[in-house]
Amino acid sequence: MQTNFTLTQLLDPDVAESEQILRKCVHCGFCTATCPTYVTLGNELDSPRGRIYLIKDMLENGRPADTEVVTHIDRCLSCLACVTTCPSGVDYMHLVDHARAHIEKTYKRPFMNRLTRAILAAVLPYPGRFRLALNLARLGRPFAGLMRGGALKPFAAMLALAPRRIPAASDFAKPGTHRPETERRGRVAILSGCAQPVLDPGINAAAIRLLTRLRVEVVVPEGEVCCGSLVHHMGRAEQALESARANVDIWTREIEGQGLDAIIITASGCGTTIKDYGHMLRLDPAYAAKAARVSALAKDVTEYLTTLDLPAHMPNGITVAYHSACSMQHGQRITLAPKQLLKAAGFTVRDPAEGHLCCGSAGTYNIMQPEISAALKARKVKNIEATKADVIATGNIGCITQIATGTGIPILHTVELLDWAYGGAVPEKLTGLPLG
Repeated sequence: MQTNFTLTQLLDPDVAESEQILRKCVHCGFCTATCPTYVTLGNELDSPRGRIYLIKDMLENGRPADTEVVTHIDRCLSCLACVTTCPSGVDYMHLVDHARAHIEKTYKRPFMNRLTRAILAAVLPYPGRFRLALNLARLGRPFAGLMRGGALKPFAAMLALAPRRIPAASDFAKPGTHRPETERRGRVAILSGCAQPVLDPGINAAAIRLLTRLRVEVVVPEGEVCCGSLVHHMGRAEQALESARANVDIWTREIEGQGLDAIIITASGCGTTIKDYGHMLRLDPAYAAKAARVSALAKDVTEYLTTLDLPAHMPNGITVAYHSACSMQHGQRITLAPKQLLKAAGFTVRDPAEGHLCCGSAGTYNIMQPEISAALKARKVKNIEATKADVIATGNIGCITQIATGTGIPILHTVELLDWAYGGAVPEKLTGLPLG
């Protein structure tokens, strides 16, 4: 793609990076076939190629974002299926990140949209506030029907997603060190996260139990904060960088103290962002090297487990539909490890059709774009249920929350099934079911 940025514009390192990304696009359109919004809406401007044209025009002309640009960029899930598909290596992730930051700086959204986004940014990254908000959702649920139209639709979506029962806080989320009972073979830190310890604290509990049984010491460092992905995808670049710096400091302390073999992440959406800290902080001389080291150590829990010796199990008669979260398969390019681990643990694994398409969760997308999200969820659930599986496994809390609202098949994190297979208790969601 030919570009016409001025030399002055290219002095801005973000513009210079975007210009190089734009020049790689050859208009081939391969991305349209795998883009969930294009497949759903059929609008060229809701495809990666269409958004690239909009972003190019906006940045090249140095103009503020307008309503058309914002509408179509907001509809992007950041699922990154286009990145996986692109034969030219277009780095769409960083291009759309730049566009969102530019929108945040130059476009004044309607009042209710600003309010909704501000509430999400002020609540979701903070476990205490998020737990309080979920408790308050019980009071708002009777009024959800009144909110399904107009500017209040996101609030109706929030209420629909809010669980009826909120699990008790887990001791595994508290700062501390979990030591193996026998001789230590490794030491890792684990990200507690923000939404996950409130919505499903059993995920990290299962990961820690499994890792310590495998003789890996697990530390939950004091002072960890949200990874920053939620606000990063809202264009709030500085807020995201503040979170990144805080976590880099915390993990650097552990690396330079007793050392770390890996930083374990059990939410693949967080993993994609943490693995990008090196890029996000590349222009910060105080953090660039530290952030790159943290990103290099960041591992999805299944990615790390493949480095350990796990015994093969006999088949257990349980069929698992594996839903590969977009942030796992497209963001981190981890496609085989989770399925290989499940198969080695004795499960029969089935791949749903259209596995490359997003379930519609995508951080806050199912709140801010509820109609498109609902269409994608229905499509995803139909494909999963067609596998006739007993259980669904995935690696991201957003997908778990989204898909669970559309099917009666139990959905768990992959590590919960692995913990069970290797000596842990039956996961709570499976108790009472005729499995195993």
